[in-house]
Amino acid sequence: MGNYKENSLSLVGAISMGTNVMIGAGIFALLGQVAELSGEYFPIAFIVGGIISGFSAYSYTKMSNAYPSAGGIAMYLEKAYGKGIVTAFAALLMTLSMIINESLVARTFGSYTLQLFDAPKDSYLIPVLGVGLLILAFVINISGNKVIGKSSLAMAVLKTGGLLIFAGGAIYASGFVVSDLVPSGGTGGERGVMEYLGALALSILAYKGFTTITNSGGEIVNPHKNVSRTIVISLLICGVTYLLVSWGVISNLNIPEIIEAKDYSLAEASRPLFGQFGLWFTVAIAIIATISGVIASVFAVSRMTAMLTDMKLIPHSHFGMKGSIQKHMLVYIIVIAIVLTIFFDLSRIASLGAIYYLVMDIIIHWGVLTKMRKDIEAKAGIVISAIILDVVVLGSFVYIKIERDPTLIWIAFGSMLLIFLGEKWFLNRKPPEKGAVD
Repeated sequence: MGNYKENSLSLVGAISMGTNVMIGAGIFALLGQVAELSGEYFPIAFIVGGIISGFSAYSYTKMSNAYPSAGGIAMYLEKAYGKGIVTAFAALLMTLSMIINESLVARTFGSYTLQLFDAPKDSYLIPVLGVGLLILAFVINISGNKVIGKSSLAMAVLKTGGLLIFAGGAIYASGFVVSDLVPSGGTGGERGVMEYLGALALSILAYKGFTTITNSGGEIVNPHKNVSRTIVISLLICGVTYLLVSWGVISNLNIPEIIEAKDYSLAEASRPLFGQFGLWFTVAIAIIATISGVIASVFAVSRMTAMLTDMKLIPHSHFGMKGSIQKHMLVYIIVIAIVLTIFFDLSRIASLGAIYYLVMDIIIHWGVLTKMRKDIEAKAGIVISAIILDVVVLGSFVYIKIERDPTLIWIAFGSMLLIFLGEKWFLNRKPPEKGAVD
């Protein structure tokens, strides 16, 4: 694995990378969509989503402490299931959910940037700007880890600090009304339990960036301790940030207003509070957050796909390109993300990513519970709780989407079937390796 440089990412740099992915995709891209499903309960949805993610993180921290690797989740799946179809299928779901996340953040970048020019929310410039961001992320990623680490730290400080300033100003302007965080049963009263549970799928997606930390485990300084520390600290930072920002938004916009501006709800919340300056400030923070989020995500997924290629679990062709496999993967990742950015809207991109991620997460936990628990000293009760929570949230989300957007469900499960069958065909073309699980 000569493409990976041990000790090239510090603890602070790894935390920056994790929070960059979470905050970039979470609060800007998903706040309005979570509010659409959960109504005035959406700040609580972000809190509960963080708690569920904490249960999920338990399995990842246990595995990362035992087996730190630059391949992260791909290596954990191999430890549990061997080099077979389950490992390949679940790893590709994770890969695709991360690429989907990149297109989600790219379109969010376009939506927020256009708020400076009062453009229509369905403007063709949204995907154009998103594509431009993805190309920029590619250029920065081929520059190497040092450039990424330095830019991640600076951007993490800027955007987290900016969001806290926004939240503090919004909460102060509303008079520190704590009751805004306590649902009164008004605007959310017509929603059902399934909608609230379905909203958790999207709030969990806002925290999934912690998994990118495991993909760079082999490059983090003192990985046996620092990978788990990075995951816990990143989740706490994001949880507090999401809570304060949600509080600031709900204190100044009602639910219909948040839903109307769901693709740029923070910018909309800043208008009545701070006027034109507030709008410019919020959009600037959104631009920083989305740029850094895409850069960090592309960095992590390129490492994971390079590992899958080295493990001979996915096909690879150079297509005449020079350089390392990891750089080839950067090209493929950006191309797929560009296609999604052009042809899918934010709601469908987020929903598809949530389904892929939750299915993969369940497979990870099941592997820990049935095959790795004793080796990594994991507590069965916590892992079982994580599986139950994932299944309940995924089932509720699918139920809601069958009613509202059945085409998306056909796309999601149809594509998963194609991935499974395609991987089965690919793996059957070569002799099975020792320890492979079919």
